[in-house]
Amino acid sequence: MDNEYSDGKLLLIDKPYRMTSFGVVNRIRGRIRAKYGIKKIKVGHAGTLDPLATGLLIVLTGKKTKEIPSFTGLDKTYEATFKLGATTPCYDREMEEENHKDVPNFTPDALEDIARQFTGDIAQYPPVFSAIKVDGKKLYEGARKGEKQEVKSRQVTVHSFDITKVELPYVHARIRCSKGTYIRSLANDFGVAAGCGAYLYDLRRTAIGQYTLDQAPEAYPDVWENQ
Repeated sequence: MDNEYSDGKLLLIDKPYRMTSFGVVNRIRGRIRAKYGIKKIKVGHAGTLDPLATGLLIVLTGKKTKEIPSFTGLDKTYEATFKLGATTPCYDREMEEENHKDVPNFTPDALEDIARQFTGDIAQYPPVFSAIKVDGKKLYEGARKGEKQEVKSRQVTVHSFDITKVELPYVHARIRCSKGTYIRSLANDFGVAAGCGAYLYDLRRTAIGQYTLDQAPEAYPDVWENQ
């Protein structure tokens, strides 16, 4: 049975906390199949969000999945919170804190100076706990086994990195960046530059190119309900 989803539809989803991007796609696919009696339908997303992140996820269905590459290359905008004074192996709060240090009484201007070091074209090392493949194996698979892995830096662009609020040890920022930028790595690098360590405490994606989170409806009742 053909319908608007098999013909091709773009959905703007506010991804919930703790759900994977694949989980969002899987839920939508399952509901389309159940509601419309479709045995097979393509559903994909344009840009992964980590489970601990929330916010805008573009989901494409049916014939529109062919357009996924044109969306994945768009710039992204995030509201991020870094926690200074500690690090974690995965660069976010999925794992326990380590390497605790005292946090200097940074002024907003001092933190802005640090942020400027990571604005523009930068070389960034992805987290070892990531899905990037090296020699056909995802980095996190080796990291979980404690294997030493060579992680190569990648060129990314941070168009803007603005400190929006300071509540030490928490620092809030608005970041607009290119495809492939890891905000977790940015948090870790920020902590190195600050001299006290840092990790990504909270992340919400607010825009992908011209698509913004406030454009996402409360729900697509037939295939998705924000929970």
